[in-house]
Amino acid sequence: MDAGETIVAIGGMITGIIITSAIVWGVVQGLRAQANARGRLSDPALDQELTALRDHMDVMQQQLNEAQERIDFTERMLAQQRTPEQLPRA
Repeated sequence: MDAGETIVAIGGMITGIIITSAIVWGVVQGLRAQANARGRLSDPALDQELTALRDHMDVMQQQLNEAQERIDFTERMLAQQRTPEQLPRA
């Protein structure tokens, strides 16, 4: 082997080491992110907060439905044409 071939071989090994290190680092970072995400999802405080938010959302949905029913009723009442003889006498 002459000097040129040796340099190419060493350069290839260094390049391989760098690429392998980058791949391994990326996999480790991905696994770390997944582990952190799992840890956050199983946090009891976050579970309680999520449950409270869902309960609050259910209450708000019920209130919105009731308000919509009232609006619908009011629209129906306003849409009815009343003649003077249909109006109550005072």
